[in-house]
Amino acid sequence: MTDIGYRCGWVAIMGPPNAGKSTLMNALLGQKITIVTPRPQTTRNQITGILTAFDSQIIFMDTPGLTQMRGRLNKTMIQAVWQSIGQANVIMPVLDAYLYIRHPEFLERDFAPVAEALASDDRPMIAVANKIDLFGNKTRMLPLLSGLQELWPKVEIFPASALTREGLSDLVALVRSRLPQSPAIFPEDQISTAPLRFMVSEIIREKIFLYMRQEVPYGAAVEIEQWEEYPESEQTIVHAVIYVARPMHKIMLIGRGGSGIKQIGSEARRDILELVEGKVHLELWVKVRERWTEDQTFLRELARQAEPV
Repeated sequence: MTDIGYRCGWVAIMGPPNAGKSTLMNALLGQKITIVTPRPQTTRNQITGILTAFDSQIIFMDTPGLTQMRGRLNKTMIQAVWQSIGQANVIMPVLDAYLYIRHPEFLERDFAPVAEALASDDRPMIAVANKIDLFGNKTRMLPLLSGLQELWPKVEIFPASALTREGLSDLVALVRSRLPQSPAIFPEDQISTAPLRFMVSEIIREKIFLYMRQEVPYGAAVEIEQWEEYPESEQTIVHAVIYVARPMHKIMLIGRGGSGIKQIGSEARRDILELVEGKVHLELWVKVRERWTEDQTFLRELARQAEPV
């Protein structure tokens, strides 16, 4: 992997909430690395996925959605986005093409600040116009493509669909061509820098997003409190705490007779089994931690869960 034709580098996947960034990264890698839900603002940390081929290693960084919302949690999420952008060799904004075709007035609102901030940046930028599977007549994209090009002249525009994988092989080839010549950074069998415990906590949080309504998922955080591995029995025991911001959220999350937390635990356990490749005993507790989204110390503790070991 050190011959002169080999390329390796970092790619920052960024953009507004619900553009399909996490779905895109999972599709590019061919397996699930980052959680996906229909709700915006699911991703809170930078999640790294590594795509290694015979001629390249592309290190994708999935980032939280860029938003104008306030609060310490959102500030921490925005910092993660700009940290990834600063580290990247290639910047890859992702936009919901279907949304901007219907509402072209949103394009400037969502992308003008980013385009302006990166106006003097010379790094390659590839904008993925995602969700093209939602409309049959591709000529409908022409006003969107010209509008984006006018707003952000430096960006290359690439239509694709993360859901159907349309255009993704060509997208990978384009990204590779924009990376510097460099040997691989990570072993060829490594698919992420995220610790296994963090990926498990994210799976639990995904199920909260999928099975809870209203504001509960946005006020929930997951911390792995205990992790024990028993190689002789091929069993992993996981104790996780779900923190919620309000007592009512705890009641809603647990559900009548514990039905809610049982469903979340059951669904999470299925995905965790695939990760640890063995038996899993999962215990979930729900605790109230009021105003945790404004607690800087607690937010740092959560962020450390995602740091490479």
